[in-house]
Amino acid sequence: MGKVYVFDHPLIQHKVSLMRKTDTNVKEFRELAKEVATLMGFEATRDLPLKEVEIDTPMCRTKVNMLQGEDIAIVPILRAGLGFVDGMLALVPNAKVGHVGLYRDPETHEPVEYYCKLPVDIEKRKIFVLDPMLATGGSAVAAIDFVKKRGGKDIVFMCLIAAPEGLKVLEEAHPDIDIYIASLDERLNEHAYILPGLGDAGDRLYGTK
Repeated sequence: MGKVYVFDHPLIQHKVSLMRKTDTNVKEFRELAKEVATLMGFEATRDLPLKEVEIDTPMCRTKVNMLQGEDIAIVPILRAGLGFVDGMLALVPNAKVGHVGLYRDPETHEPVEYYCKLPVDIEKRKIFVLDPMLATGGSAVAAIDFVKKRGGKDIVFMCLIAAPEGLKVLEEAHPDIDIYIASLDERLNEHAYILPGLGDAGDRLYGTK
């Protein structure tokens, strides 16, 4: 069974609060998104396996612990998930990066895949699926469905802000994955926006509002 981690770290809470502010500009918002992703990624990578290797220091030969492998894939959900990529790559610069693009069918309201490009060896990698907002949960569930259909098994989902409604949907659809959340907010409004939230993360990242 997967676990849900809601961060209480002061730095993460402070930076998320700055991102919520209406007067935080695009440049600041992007920088904060990168910083929060790095802080969250530091904890989300805690269970990466280590191996003991011998190295030479300036003083002697010794045994140390190093990553067993760098078999990591970072998979942002387009487009807002791109705002988390650089923060994760700051921690694991050799990670492969895939992309999943979705849109919601206006009639059925179901998520439809328009783009999915993943590393060819995705089944061997620990996969971090990234999306700043977990609102209804539909996009996150669909993106993870697509990753699993292409062989992905060891999957983590990371988001900036989640609504309880979306978290419940994701947990029920994919009970095997770990979920990392910077802030669990109050609820969704009648337009499926998270309250208090921060507005549309994609628009705030790219200045398209």
